[in-house]
Amino acid sequence: MEIVIEGNAFINGDLVKCAIGVEEGRIKAVKKILKGDRHYDFGDKLILPGGIDAHVHFRDPGMTHKEDFGSGTVSAAFGGVTCALDMPNTIPPTTSKEALQEKARIAGSKAFVDFGLFAGVSMNSDFEELSKHATAFKIYLATTTGRLLIRDYNVLDEIFQRLGATNKTVCVHCEDEDLINKTMNPDSLKSHLKSRPNPCEASSIKKVIRSSRGAKVHICHVSTSKGVKLVKTEGVTSEVAPHHLFLNSNVKLGALGKVNPPLREPKDQEALWEALNSNIIDIIASDHAPHTLEEKELFEEAPAGIPGVETMLPLMLSLVKHNKFQLGRLVNAVSEKPNEIFHLNKGKLSPGYDADMIAVDLRKEGEIKGKNLHSKCGWTPYEGFNGVFPRFTFVRGEVVIEDWELTGERGFGSMVGESLGSGAVKVD
Repeated sequence: MEIVIEGNAFINGDLVKCAIGVEEGRIKAVKKILKGDRHYDFGDKLILPGGIDAHVHFRDPGMTHKEDFGSGTVSAAFGGVTCALDMPNTIPPTTSKEALQEKARIAGSKAFVDFGLFAGVSMNSDFEELSKHATAFKIYLATTTGRLLIRDYNVLDEIFQRLGATNKTVCVHCEDEDLINKTMNPDSLKSHLKSRPNPCEASSIKKVIRSSRGAKVHICHVSTSKGVKLVKTEGVTSEVAPHHLFLNSNVKLGALGKVNPPLREPKDQEALWEALNSNIIDIIASDHAPHTLEEKELFEEAPAGIPGVETMLPLMLSLVKHNKFQLGRLVNAVSEKPNEIFHLNKGKLSPGYDADMIAVDLRKEGEIKGKNLHSKCGWTPYEGFNGVFPRFTFVRGEVVIEDWELTGERGFGSMVGESLGSGAVKVD
């Protein structure tokens, strides 16, 4: 074998002491004993599939003072994320073949981990052509950067029918623009929530589900108890963002906590945890959306969005360490299920899958500090929270993070396509 990675690996839902053999970037074999040209023995430490963050905004191109594919994927690697899917609302937005190809070129020259690209949806889009160059599609039903808003819900039937023919997953930002109170100028998290109340989400999700027949629909950042009830619909998948799990509208973050959908009340937070634990919500995705501290100074003028790609897995691994969240559910929510939804050939320690994995020592828990993180924005809403950061991060078998230090190379990351792994693995 070219590479052998040994440890207490998460295989088919259980931790198994074994060796994972890697050749040409993919897992070749999983056995009790293997020999390789390069051998990494982690003893009793956890070997987990690398995280897949299905919702990031790396701000590249057009807003690279906030983040770019270099800094964003370095943050991802330190946080155990080996593949990140980038949203289309950059400048320019990725609504054309040319914009997608240029963004892929930029990302490919900078990325330390693998990446996927969303195509933005507008009525004039050539969906068939875009599907050849994008990992998935994204619909915005509330105002965002890049003028990607679809305001008229009456056109959704046609859009979903056309998108369904591409066989690509369609992610939707569900806030009903007509129910947002635009006469308000929120100056706090409470008033921001009041301006974008819970019915905004519920109304939008209802309309999307009603129109979505024939398309693979994924609801982004579910944030309300009513939203949880609606996404139980068969054939629809959904995600929750860490900030809606760990934070609520009572926190004293000021503009640093300003995000869309807004931070909700504790009762919504409780409903999200229950839904995640019971598999009603399918995956966790960070919605990493960094802005500089200067941009976040005045609440009324501050853009919405908070960073999270580097802290998503460490926050959850801390809960696993303290028996507050099941390891199997975490692996499913950040690796296995995102792979299933987006068809990435990742997320599982099984022959045929990309050799993306992390080595984790649950004893090495520490306090999260913004100054120690790697996003250009330089801050985190989780200051002082506990986190367990992976000791090693492997992308296609190559070490990107070694003993909590960056060793990967800029431009190593590749764009992900559609393919499937070979199924269950037998350790012999």
